[in-house]
Amino acid sequence: MRPKRICNEEPNSSIFDQAELTDADFQKISHLIYDQAGICLSEGKEALVKSRLGKRIREGQFGSFRHYYDHVINDTSGKELVQLLDSISTNFTSFFREEQHFDFLRSELMPELMETKRDREKKLRFWSAGCSSGEEPYSIAITLLEAIKNLSAWDVRILATDISTKVLGAAGSGVFRKDRVQSIPRDLLKKYFLRGDGNWKDFVRVKDSLKRHIQFKRLNLMTSFTFNEPFDCIFCRNVMIYFDSKTRKHLVNRFYECLDKDGAFLIGHSESLTGIKNSFKYVSPAVYRK
Repeated sequence: MRPKRICNEEPNSSIFDQAELTDADFQKISHLIYDQAGICLSEGKEALVKSRLGKRIREGQFGSFRHYYDHVINDTSGKELVQLLDSISTNFTSFFREEQHFDFLRSELMPELMETKRDREKKLRFWSAGCSSGEEPYSIAITLLEAIKNLSAWDVRILATDISTKVLGAAGSGVFRKDRVQSIPRDLLKKYFLRGDGNWKDFVRVKDSLKRHIQFKRLNLMTSFTFNEPFDCIFCRNVMIYFDSKTRKHLVNRFYECLDKDGAFLIGHSESLTGIKNSFKYVSPAVYRK
């Protein structure tokens, strides 16, 4: 027998089911997302927009995408725009993703930084731009701490930013399902993570000794940003694939300005600086130096 639908289970599902994403709606929403976050939603992404915004349409009881759009642009608090960008952002990552970058940190960059800063102020400044749910900055932190033998003598700070408040909340908690940390060697897992018990037996939590080196902060890369100190290394991986060439060029040159002399810039292996006028020196696939 087919089960009956419980009427009060999803009171607004019928509203959303009947809502049509017109071409005009899609154009308005995609232009807003581009203007605010630099994300290009080309034709063919209508289904993605409709599915990503579906939950918010239901929660807010909006009768149409036009009503939702009007609500976003008339919300003077800006909170609804943040929710829209949270919904539309794609967040996929893993610990030590694209292992070649961490090999570069271990074998080349860190030995060089340790040597050049040996007789100077012992500071290390890294930036994970587009940190998602935190796997990248935690992987960076583990790599740095493993490379430093006299940690008490060093000031290690990693800035981890993302446009999505949702993933930043998850990243800041430092809590991950066990299946998310399977790629981490057992000795490092024991050293930097705590195992959960009871209702949390399927989870691990990052130890404070690792977390204290990372600052999580919301940052829209389309806004103006400046920092008090230059970075030794910037990770911006698999972020610029969502931007057009004009936006990529602007960002690449802003990253260049934020790096210290000889600083490293790492992008995703599916990305390239080819065709973007810049001053970086090519080192290896997806690795550049100032």
